[in-house]
Amino acid sequence: MPRISAFYGIAIYMYYRDHAPPHFHAFYGDAEATVAIETAEVLEGRLPRRARTLVSEWAEAHRDELQRCWELARASQPLPTIEGLE
Repeated sequence: MPRISAFYGIAIYMYYRDHAPPHFHAFYGDAEATVAIETAEVLEGRLPRRARTLVSEWAEAHRDELQRCWELARASQPLPTIEGLE
């Protein structure tokens, strides 16, 4: 599972050939959440409120890049990194 971004202690990963709907995995400490690319909503798991807000903000800013990574991952192609929040 490649790490595609990291910011403020949050790591963002995407699995190769993962199931629909398009999503990514966010990790912050011991917390983990599966987040929808289209809506930036948590589908499964949980993150602390501040981390969840940062992940949603980041996902909305990089939606097109995330969708491209999803398509590449489904095709088992190398994934580019995506800039984190500053």
